[in-house]
Amino acid sequence: MILIVDDRPENLISLQKVLQAHNFEVDTASSGEEALKKVLKNNYVLIILDVQMPDMDGFEVAEAISGFSKAKDTAIIFLSAVNTELKFITKGYMSGGLDYITKPVDINVLLLKIKTFYRIYEQSRKLNEVQEKLLEEIEFRKEAEHKKDEFISIASHELKTPLTSVKGYIQLLQRSLNKDDKTTAQKHLEKASIQLEKLNELIVDLLDISKIESGKLKFNMQNFCVDNMVSNAIEMLQQSNPDFKITKLGKTSETIYGDEMRLEQVVINFITNAIKYAPGTNQVNVTTNIKDGKLYLSVKDFGIGISKEQQHKIFEKFYRVEENSNRFNGLGIGLYICSEIIKRHGGIVGVNSVPDEGSEFYFIIPTAEETILKTQQEATVEG
Repeated sequence: MILIVDDRPENLISLQKVLQAHNFEVDTASSGEEALKKVLKNNYVLIILDVQMPDMDGFEVAEAISGFSKAKDTAIIFLSAVNTELKFITKGYMSGGLDYITKPVDINVLLLKIKTFYRIYEQSRKLNEVQEKLLEEIEFRKEAEHKKDEFISIASHELKTPLTSVKGYIQLLQRSLNKDDKTTAQKHLEKASIQLEKLNELIVDLLDISKIESGKLKFNMQNFCVDNMVSNAIEMLQQSNPDFKITKLGKTSETIYGDEMRLEQVVINFITNAIKYAPGTNQVNVTTNIKDGKLYLSVKDFGIGISKEQQHKIFEKFYRVEENSNRFNGLGIGLYICSEIIKRHGGIVGVNSVPDEGSEFYFIIPTAEETILKTQQEATVEG
């Protein structure tokens, strides 16, 4: 938008009509004070400013505008019929003007100058947008690099811990065998096996991350009974966590279309986290329900919970809740893998949580083959 500032109404009206006839959006001000008020409220591409005005001349107006942070880069063209000497033209440029035109004005020349300023403004605006996007990209890459470095450090520690434990148990196992103490040797062997299983889980997660990044995570899609899948996951985790009561709520005999192994992986992750982040409790509820062609599955614990601010980040790659990172081990990739699995099934994943009251992780996926295939095709096109 262009602001024309002139104390003579006939000048304002005539210039306004010419510019509007050439499809320029125009605003007017009949004094320097009015112009300053409008500059504070509105954004202008260009200000056409008469020099000779009572109370506050054009030079004073321009100097005042240059002090406004939002308008300091606005282009100003001075118009003058009286102050045509070189010293006034010089003062105009020193006051912040980009051009100084003497009257009578050649309207064709003025229009060419206005179009040039508009073109420069548009180029500058686009350049600023590119600069902002580049800065955002730089910050994003810095954050990603920081997360990657942090992940490598955590992964090294997490992998080293079970390896060190296995090494220790094998040494103890060797001593027990030398003493022919088979009972103690059996205990050391069982503990070593537990640590090896932890190591195996970490390696599987790392391999899954690698496959997701390269787009090579394979899915074996077929129809299966979701109730059997959930019951198997609960039974397996119940045996390894006898102090916890894992209760299945809801039952369905319907079959759904999906990768049974991958969806079981999600359920196991949700239940394992529910047990892990609920110290001092002993109850986990697993709810399933199929309605309107969609499977809803949730795992609820009564543990430490997650703050509102952190809930939207919890499924991000490498994210770990900071205040819990020293209390609980983990790579910060399990929930990210779960979210990717659910996305590949055309579903959504989320969490409802209240600090110190517990969390409920859930996913919703379509049950029909055609719905999932359509979603996957749309995702491929968008990608």
